[in-house]
Amino acid sequence: MTDERERRPETPAEADGTTGLFTALGKMLKRLRERKGLTQKEFGQLVGYGPDAISSMERGVRLIRPEVLEKADELLDAGGMLADAIPEVREAVGKVRTRHPEWYRSYAALEAEARELHFYANQGVPGLLQTEDYARAVFSRRRPLLDEETIEKRIADRLSRQQLLDKWPAPMCSFVLEEVILDRPIGGRAVREAQLQQLFRISGLRNVELQVMPTGIADHPNMDGGFNLLTPKKHPQVAYTEVQGYPRLITDPEEVRTIVDRYGIMRAMALAPTESRALIEKKLGEL
Repeated sequence: MTDERERRPETPAEADGTTGLFTALGKMLKRLRERKGLTQKEFGQLVGYGPDAISSMERGVRLIRPEVLEKADELLDAGGMLADAIPEVREAVGKVRTRHPEWYRSYAALEAEARELHFYANQGVPGLLQTEDYARAVFSRRRPLLDEETIEKRIADRLSRQQLLDKWPAPMCSFVLEEVILDRPIGGRAVREAQLQQLFRISGLRNVELQVMPTGIADHPNMDGGFNLLTPKKHPQVAYTEVQGYPRLITDPEEVRTIVDRYGIMRAMALAPTESRALIEKKLGEL
């Protein structure tokens, strides 16, 4: 029998006291950017983030990294207002894992410190790769319905996880996505287009290998659900699955080995990273 404590997908994280801090900093960042006459895209290019990420930071739904504040203070002539907040931001970033629902925290903590991350997805874009609008569409349509406050919190939590793609040293990441995920218009055409652009951008990162599994593959080695594999610092590799609200962190070496073997076969059958990137670009051109 499953322990009821393990099945708590609707339990929101306890308040961590950082929401007000990042909301206030986001408003300051937006005001200073606009005063400087920069668009979100222009400012993002200067600090190394896309316009969606800058928008999320300005609205307080994505953590603002200390290095971004440091650059922004100089670029926007903030006179130390942003830089002075860096100590508090460093402390808040350290509390990120408490923002996640209780049932997810053990995995989130391992993910945050992982040296390697591998994902297989067959229904939707993995959370680490989602745009804000895609995440909103996912959470808004899930059943049972979530209230608006929970939806916004879930979105913020999801975007905060994506910080690990920007840190250094960066973890090595691989993704195998079923082709149908690229074609499914979750949230509508505009959301799908922005999500494909995000996938194309992330697939170009040095620490990321993204592969697409063609729908036409006849002999698929995994007809079960999606899964994650991660190698935490100073710990053996583990696997994580989540089916119908039942999360499971798999640590048994033999079970993990089986999933690793299955994932290796899928990577060999999927399109190569360069071919996958070209396919994403092709689908963008068809929109």
